[in-house]
Amino acid sequence: MAGIRLAPEEPETTPQQQARATATDSLASDDDRSIAADSWSIKSEYGSTLDDDQRHADAAEALSSANFRVSSDYSSDKEEPDADGGQSMLGLQSYWDAAYSDELSNFREHGHTGEVWFGDDVMEIVTSWTKDLCVEISQKEMSVSDNGEVNDQSDKYLSSWNVLDLGTGNGLLLHQLAKEGFSDLTGTDYSEGAVELAQHLSQRDGFPNIRFMVDDILDTKLERQFKLVMDKGTLDAIGLHPDGPVKRVMYWDSVSKLVAPGGILVITSCNNTKDELLEEVENFNIRKLNITGDVSSSGSEAASRIDHPPFEYLSHVRTYPTFMFGGSVGSRVATVAFLRK
Repeated sequence: MAGIRLAPEEPETTPQQQARATATDSLASDDDRSIAADSWSIKSEYGSTLDDDQRHADAAEALSSANFRVSSDYSSDKEEPDADGGQSMLGLQSYWDAAYSDELSNFREHGHTGEVWFGDDVMEIVTSWTKDLCVEISQKEMSVSDNGEVNDQSDKYLSSWNVLDLGTGNGLLLHQLAKEGFSDLTGTDYSEGAVELAQHLSQRDGFPNIRFMVDDILDTKLERQFKLVMDKGTLDAIGLHPDGPVKRVMYWDSVSKLVAPGGILVITSCNNTKDELLEEVENFNIRKLNITGDVSSSGSEAASRIDHPPFEYLSHVRTYPTFMFGGSVGSRVATVAFLRK
């Protein structure tokens, strides 16, 4: 399984500090690439730089109020990493461009698909579980009382779910979702090489209707909202950047605009436990509600637009293998679904 193979020190945990320490050991290796999962989205040359400094400043201000440690100096994605800052290579677009350049060459020469981030088993669990969750939601929305109809009509239910895969990499997660019955599928990645590889693979493997495009989650140009947004490792990799805390705030601001009301966000992580993801979402919700309160006190009509938390915990995968360590039970991967209110 691709990802971090470390024993947890807390329940349901793979310690972030140990994970990040592992990421500094042989930064150019395929094993380290698996730490960051799919290709992830940070500041990209393909996106606009309009108001970039202001977005960074807003995120840093939000973090300072929450007592997070923030790096004092932003690193450009095109800069070389500092000698003592090995983690920053996983935050450089040049790293991922080089990785997908290699995978494109392997595909052209040998037909290789490339890495399956987190492994085939995790991908199959995530997609099957996500399908069941979406069918269940659709069933409730359509007030279907006969549970026996669910399996027979799953394709009908899933046809209403348009899907976005953030940091799609080679696009294999979308292939698996297509096999589960989803049909309106889009994958984005800030690496042009990843998108090119994904397009080749989808054509070769019989999924020509999957759309792929270059886009940066932290500076997205997408104007469409999606009922299902998938993140398999993208938030992990953002967190491995030296300015990860600030970039994660920017991530939540952006992804909240991409998930349609009533839709769901499914995050799969090897660096964060379920409880840590719940805490991060709660912090985001509180921040958005505080902003709304400030706007309300100023008398603006915009205050009525956000009168409840943007995200609400919905469910999580309970079937991943677990193990005992230090008297606690842990899992190497967490998958959590959040409902967009």
